[in-house]
Amino acid sequence: MFPKYTAPMAVASLLAACLALAIASHKPQVVAAAANVTPAYTASGAMLPPANYREWVYLTTGIDMSYFPKPAGMEDHSMFDNVFVNPQAYRSFLETGTWPDKTVIVLEAREARSKGSINQHGHFQAGSVMDLEVHVKDEARFPGKWAFFSFDSAGGNGTLIPQGAPCYSCHTAHAAVDTTFVQFYPTLLPIAQKKGTLSEAYLKDEAASAVNK
Repeated sequence: MFPKYTAPMAVASLLAACLALAIASHKPQVVAAAANVTPAYTASGAMLPPANYREWVYLTTGIDMSYFPKPAGMEDHSMFDNVFVNPQAYRSFLETGTWPDKTVIVLEAREARSKGSINQHGHFQAGSVMDLEVHVKDEARFPGKWAFFSFDSAGGNGTLIPQGAPCYSCHTAHAAVDTTFVQFYPTLLPIAQKKGTLSEAYLKDEAASAVNK
């Protein structure tokens, strides 16, 4: 025989038990970025866009950085540059102080704005990606081990920048570690110093800079 009613406390206990059981049995679906990300190319040599690179390891942000004078008419144009690297390359750098094969470093440019919402001074990043570049280490594919690719959009394929372009010679002549500008990556520069992997070219630049201060 069933009881005619259930006491309020019993009802509460039953509901609590049901809720606990539902929570325990529910397994939320967790979507994680792939840990191993390697460069991929089309048959014609274009680079496929690095998927989910914003879930990679963030290295640094620069604002209005340039190794050349700003072009006329662009004085008021301000940009942020955000740099990301694939996770396995980052972990390898922590151990060795240099970059392994298949390193992919992504630089995205976004507009810097000062007027918006409650902001009264300084700059913030706004809008979509305005420029995307990739510096990739693929030793079997490129004569100098490293190559640069330029992307028209974050979702499009990248065009190989020819080896004779100024970016290659600039990186060779001034990069702190393995043709990369680790001098601008504040969390990695101390590691390179500790591991003794800083380039002679960079050390020479630093020595000259110290004399000129």
